Amino acid sequence: MPLRDAPVLICYDGSDDARRAIGVAASLVGRRDAVVLDVGPIETVGGDYVAIDPDAQKVDRLVDQDALTRASAGADLARAAGFRAEARSEVDSTTWSAVVDVADEVDAAVIVIGSRGLRGLKETVEGSLAHQVAEHAGRPVLIAPPSHRRH
Repeated sequence: MPLRDAPVLICYDGSDDARRAIGVAASLVGRRDAVVLDVGPIETVGGDYVAIDPDAQKVDRLVDQDALTRASAGADLARAAGFRAEARSEVDSTTWSAVVDVADEVDAAVIVIGSRGLRGLKETVEGSLAHQVAEHAGRPVLIAPPSHRRH
């Protein structure tokens, strides 16, 4: 699929940085198809209790539903910005890996992600999803920096 026809994958977690990234992407890539993705964490504690309580398996489904609700809100924002957007959720223990897997699956032209602007030790300790995605994606990644007004 030519890049101009491939969808944009927008990472969305409900944060101000994610909302800002949608606007940045709309101004740079224009109207096109988009998949808005939120990745919920696997609840490993729930897995430990499955043998004791079969209802514990519902935890990951609830996490997925929560992620889809957030992705749907992001898709609404993306549509308002001019994208033809659909919402998608995944549940994974490694967020960057889920993002890269979905980008590969939809053959995204670009991955769009907001950055919190972490640097130095804070980035090392807290981790940077944007950095991890850019390092592993094998495709263009548009990282929207945080607003200058934060400082």
